[in-house]
Amino acid sequence: MLADAGRGDWILCQVTSNPYADPLAVEIALADFSSGSLSLVSYARPGKLSTANEGLMRSQVAELRQEAFRRLLESILRLLDP
Repeated sequence: MLADAGRGDWILCQVTSNPYADPLAVEIALADFSSGSLSLVSYARPGKLSTANEGLMRSQVAELRQEAFRRLLESILRLLDP
């Protein structure tokens, strides 16, 4: 979950354990979490953004440290404004 888009909707970014040779993929290691974790080193894919209503979300698994979240946002901005 990247940001609250209002009216119960959230902007999301795909996170997967496979980088798919995506040059913009941002590696998320265990040390990148301020709380919780994922069981594998994972990759956020800035080109795979979507929105979803909070009613579809069941629970929060983890939260990124500010530095890791900033890396992800910078990668999204590079995609939007090359």
